[in-house]
Amino acid sequence: MAEGSPDRLWAEYSSVFEGFDDTTLARWLAQTLGQLGGRVWRFSHPLIGAYRLAAEVGHRRQIWLMRLAAPPPNFPSAPCCRAPLLPLFSRDIVQSGLICQHCSETLAPFEDLPADVQTAVKSWADAYAPVHAVAHWEDRKRKTVADYEQACDDAADEAEKLLAIAGRTLLPRFLDLYPAVIWEDSDECLEVRPEDISL
Repeated sequence: MAEGSPDRLWAEYSSVFEGFDDTTLARWLAQTLGQLGGRVWRFSHPLIGAYRLAAEVGHRRQIWLMRLAAPPPNFPSAPCCRAPLLPLFSRDIVQSGLICQHCSETLAPFEDLPADVQTAVKSWADAYAPVHAVAHWEDRKRKTVADYEQACDDAADEAEKLLAIAGRTLLPRFLDLYPAVIWEDSDECLEVRPEDISL
């Protein structure tokens, strides 16, 4: 692994939570969840980043199964790992469903979402898929356009708009189903960063 790799940095950051005893970690997670409730959160938000680090450590130690601290009452147990329900919405939602922020497994398959939400999400995902695909065009496909770099720039602009639509109009609908929801607010393949997306 390279000295400056993201995995090494992530491990360095998570060492803070590794140093917490089980009860302290459980309380920190429960208190932070209380702050997350009732909102749509960007994946890039610093509080979400800190929570993700702590949740990884907590999942490894099975903190939520020990019942050392009570999660906020509006966060029921997730069916995948019995940690509090905290889903992640990604561009792959139709294939992967909503992802659990504690165990990274599928928390809710796409097919289990209410029909009206499925329809809206599928329409968004169908619009997003060909835009994202530009970053993965093979050489033969790239040669069909006059300027592939420009095609990527155009796709990035469109991805920014579509991600903003998701954050602004799609994700609030999930608050009728879940106590809070996190959405993936970037597209590394198209070099779309969170700061490029205005809500």
